[in-house]
Amino acid sequence: MDIPSDDLEFEIKIRDPRLFDWGIPRYQTELSAGIDLFACVETAIEIHPQAPATLIPSGIAIQMNRPDVAAFLLARSGLGHKKGLVLGQGVGTIDADYTNEIFISAWLRTMPGSEPLTILPGDRIAQLVFLPILRPTLKVVERFSASTQRGDGGFGSTGV
Repeated sequence: MDIPSDDLEFEIKIRDPRLFDWGIPRYQTELSAGIDLFACVETAIEIHPQAPATLIPSGIAIQMNRPDVAAFLLARSGLGHKKGLVLGQGVGTIDADYTNEIFISAWLRTMPGSEPLTILPGDRIAQLVFLPILRPTLKVVERFSASTQRGDGGFGSTGV
C-alpha cells in the first residue's frame, strides 16, 4: 500500500498550552520516522525500576479518521538504551478513530535497586510513528489453500 505522505494531513489538538513554549510535537529532522512527544506532567516524577508503569499525558490529541493509517507509540531509542525507559506495553497503538489525549505508559526496565529515572515537565519521552494499515477480511477454512516451506512448523522450526 502506497500512501503519499503529502496527501496526509491530520489535525492536532493541543491539550496542554505549555507545548506552545516547548514546541508543538514535530519531526526532529527531515528524515525522522516519528514525532517526539513531551511529558506533560505538572512536576518532576520519578519512575522506579520494575515498578508498575506510569501513565504520562502527552498534551495532544490527533484526529486521523482514516482506516488505512494508525499511529504507534514507541520508546525513544536513546532513553530506552541509555536510561532503560520503555513503554509499559511495548508498543502503543493509536487507532484512527481515537481522538482523546494520547498517554504514554512509561516503564523503567532497569534492575531493582538501580537508580530511579526523573522525568521533568517538557522532557521528550516517546515518539509517535504513523504507518499504513491493511484491513483484510478473514475467511474461515478447514485447510489452507496453499502450502508453504515451513508449513505447520512453529517457533524455532527454521533453526535458532
